[in-house]
Amino acid sequence: MPIDPAVAIGAEIGEVNFAWTSSDVLLYHLALGAGPDELRYTYEQDLVVLPTFATVAANLRVFDPPAVSFPGVEIDLAKVLHGKQEITLHRPIPTSGKAVARSRIADVFDKGKAAVVVQEVTVTSSAGDPLWTARSSIFARGEGGFGGSRGPSDRIEWPTRSPDAVLAVPTLPQQALLYRLCGDRNPLHADPAFARAAGFDRPILHGLCTYGIVARVLVDEFLAGDPARVASFATKFAGVVFPGETLRVRVWREADRLLVTTSAVERDDAPVLTDTVLVPTS
Repeated sequence: MPIDPAVAIGAEIGEVNFAWTSSDVLLYHLALGAGPDELRYTYEQDLVVLPTFATVAANLRVFDPPAVSFPGVEIDLAKVLHGKQEITLHRPIPTSGKAVARSRIADVFDKGKAAVVVQEVTVTSSAGDPLWTARSSIFARGEGGFGGSRGPSDRIEWPTRSPDAVLAVPTLPQQALLYRLCGDRNPLHADPAFARAAGFDRPILHGLCTYGIVARVLVDEFLAGDPARVASFATKFAGVVFPGETLRVRVWREADRLLVTTSAVERDDAPVLTDTVLVPTS
């Protein structure tokens, strides 16, 4: 079915009631590679919650592969890659809780050879207090050409100086297998035959796993290990990571934000995340 932006844009996708516990938070942090030297992430005593937990909290009990089926949008999962992700935190995420997520299609863009679908999710606690707002874009290869808007340009002006920090961050060979236990069962991250059919030599790491790993490193290195100091965190997914590769994270400090790029060391610094921006609380 071709994409119909008149039907898709503004469509309410639904409402989900969900809950999480400290065990869910601990599993998520372990799936990001946190270890015994980071007990604030891996031990329930004095546990804190990384802001990127927001990307998995509502799907922790989902065990089926995701489907890209919305009003006006029907896309083969094998054609889909994550394009962008942004989280705005309205308060620190508690270590356990109940919440309601309300989702809608915020926009649909026609990039010619591909389509971009923007989804917005607003999450409130069971008491009605705002917790976070997330916006994500999926990039669907071969689904463009339906006559929609190309969308605005949001490129960032980068500093001309050298980065203020360059960090080497290893990933684990089993990282994707761990991360899929947090709710994303897309076979692209586990099944070699499915990965080959999608155009990859082997299963790739979830983009949101890379996103979470980089968030953890930035919080530790620049925010004194305090996730409550993150106001928002956004990125564009520029390339894939194969489990076991090393991430090179370059960071420029500005007065009101951190600008970040991430590349894969073993593949000649192939871009992985670009236009990454962390805005601390004031």
